[in-house]
Amino acid sequence: MTLTSIRYLSKKRWQLIVVAVITSAVAGCAVGPDFQRPDSPHADSYTRTPIGATTSASALGQEIQNFEWGGKLTDQWWRAFGSPSLNHLVDEALNHNPTAESAAATLRQAQELATAQRASLFPSIQANYSASRQKNPIGTISPTLTSGDPLYTLHTAQLAIGYSPDVFGGNRRLTESLTAQAELQSHQLRAARLTLAANVVTAAVQESSLREQVAALAQIVSLSNQSLSLIRKQGDLGYASGLDVAAQETAVAQAELSVPPMVKQLEQTRDLLALLEGRPPAQGDALTEKLDELRLPSTLPVSLPSTLVQNRPDVRAAEAQVHTASAQLGIAMANRLPQFSISGAYGGTANRFRDMFLDPNRFWGILGSITQPVFDFGNLLHLKMASEAALDAAKAQYRGVVLSAFTNVADSLYAIDADANLLVAAKKAETAATKYLALSKKQLELGFVSSLMLINAEQAFRQAQLTRIQAQAARLTDTAALYQALGGGIEAVND
Repeated sequence: MTLTSIRYLSKKRWQLIVVAVITSAVAGCAVGPDFQRPDSPHADSYTRTPIGATTSASALGQEIQNFEWGGKLTDQWWRAFGSPSLNHLVDEALNHNPTAESAAATLRQAQELATAQRASLFPSIQANYSASRQKNPIGTISPTLTSGDPLYTLHTAQLAIGYSPDVFGGNRRLTESLTAQAELQSHQLRAARLTLAANVVTAAVQESSLREQVAALAQIVSLSNQSLSLIRKQGDLGYASGLDVAAQETAVAQAELSVPPMVKQLEQTRDLLALLEGRPPAQGDALTEKLDELRLPSTLPVSLPSTLVQNRPDVRAAEAQVHTASAQLGIAMANRLPQFSISGAYGGTANRFRDMFLDPNRFWGILGSITQPVFDFGNLLHLKMASEAALDAAKAQYRGVVLSAFTNVADSLYAIDADANLLVAAKKAETAATKYLALSKKQLELGFVSSLMLINAEQAFRQAQLTRIQAQAARLTDTAALYQALGGGIEAVND
């Protein structure tokens, strides 16, 4: 529906003011649901039974790990391991990893799109100037100029104003949706950086563990060769049979066989560290400390479930997704209602530039329109229903993310407790296997036992040593996993 142009603007200013006031008042409401934080599953604790302090650290001369329930996570939690080289690795990754850089750029894009959309809430103004040189065929048509000259230059300058009053809030809901998407990207950036830091810590600890395992295997191969030399001497003296020598040669070959796969895993872990740092494989760094030199944090802050929901980035991202879906429903509802637009133009045209804005050469016009969908075969209705379904899906996904968050924390707590007990057992087994190997070797020298007992002792020692190294590394990575599960204090890093 088109409104009649107003001829006398000076006499109708008060009407325009009234229209502007009414428009501003009406624009104060927006159709659709206002966002409310979705309900999350309630939990008073993470585990079925309380988990207390671990005691296995004392087996290695380290402090016991205590849980500080309701404690606050610190920024740059990886510094709690007391490793300068680990701090360097994480800082390099946060500064140069391509995934983190991409997430940061995506956040900037989302923020700019939200800011750009806010401009739709205000009038747009465009200025235009054009000049043309023309000649009229005055023998056929009337001349353009009142002077009757067929040849002329025409200068036209115009200021055009367009405005679509957001009467039912469709543009505001779209702005709200884009702002929520920017918030979503912000939390996803936090999640990416948190995951990156945890992956660097895990890979660095794994690399150090593999280095020690390779060294342990090399020691075991050396011991096996020493035992083989001893058995061969005993064979020359008649105290050992050819079967004993063959059995020990087999044990040496098996020990040597286990080295290449471990070396391969070590090199691949070093490549992973370089990738996380954003560097080529040949330029990557690694931990300079051994596992024993890393400090196991003695106090682990464990935020309450209600606090976890507010701090963990993937939960906040899922919440922002619900906000986006809620705003999209408002857009779908507004699209079914009348759409308003107002446009106006003011300018001048003349055959001389300086005469464009003389009274006889000025022009203006105002146009208003209202558009109401009447019949679209249910298109807009079903789009609204689809938006309602999307909102329900986002709420369900939010609850799923919260449940996964609770599960991640519970799994990490159980892992810390179980692996602490495993380390105690592994340390005891290594101590016993070391004594057993030493006694077996001494008794073999005296001829009191067979070479088979020595082989068994070497195998037990090898397994116990490797298990202890792996359990020691697991305690460190379990701690990093708990920080990650709790949403580790990553906000203040490089912001």
